[in-house]
Amino acid sequence: MLEVSGLRAGYGPVEVLRGLDMAVSGGEIVAVLGANGVGKTTLNKVLSGVLPATAGAIRFDGSAITGASPDAIVSAGLIHVPEGRKIFPNMSVRENLELGSYRRGKPRRRANLERVFETFPRLRERIRQFAGTLSGGEQQMLAIGRGMMAEPRLLILDEPSLGLSPLLVEEMFALIRRLNADGLPILLVEQNVVQSLEIASRAFILENGIFAMHGAAADMRDDPELRRVYLGL
Repeated sequence: MLEVSGLRAGYGPVEVLRGLDMAVSGGEIVAVLGANGVGKTTLNKVLSGVLPATAGAIRFDGSAITGASPDAIVSAGLIHVPEGRKIFPNMSVRENLELGSYRRGKPRRRANLERVFETFPRLRERIRQFAGTLSGGEQQMLAIGRGMMAEPRLLILDEPSLGLSPLLVEEMFALIRRLNADGLPILLVEQNVVQSLEIASRAFILENGIFAMHGAAADMRDDPELRRVYLGL
């Protein structure tokens, strides 16, 4: 579904991504893991067309999207749920969700809205409530639901567990697993190494703009170097 080769990008003279190669196949959860400031959000911005690549290539479902506009990338079905939720606080839950289908999925908006409410019953209960008055967990549900309204063919989740309580983190990872079980490929970009490796099929560890480690998630969970450096074990 997604192929990245030799990807480089940055801000002005500062290069953040220094030649990344990765792929996401249909039906997979692929995790990109790393601490703050290593380039995870920059990678997502480049994949979404918000930030231009300075070198390398990106292909989505066989078509080149390097340099494509964000709206063209959304129209193709590559949907990014950004870090920090980025909801519209002074709009209702329903209005936020409907905006998710502005570029893609508009003809099936009503059916998609019902699907979101089946996935997140709490959003149905708060359908007329201003989004800014929701709890942190509910806002994250809204952000993911808005992404689902665009009928994603691949969903990028940027730090979906950030700022959530331990119980809500468990719920969020269970939700990601369910979405994937329904056939949705997911690129999960997270700091939460332990739980991401539990649900991912493959993982990449991003360090200083390069992938320092990558492989099957099950193998990486048992890797002594990863456990020492990232888990403190």
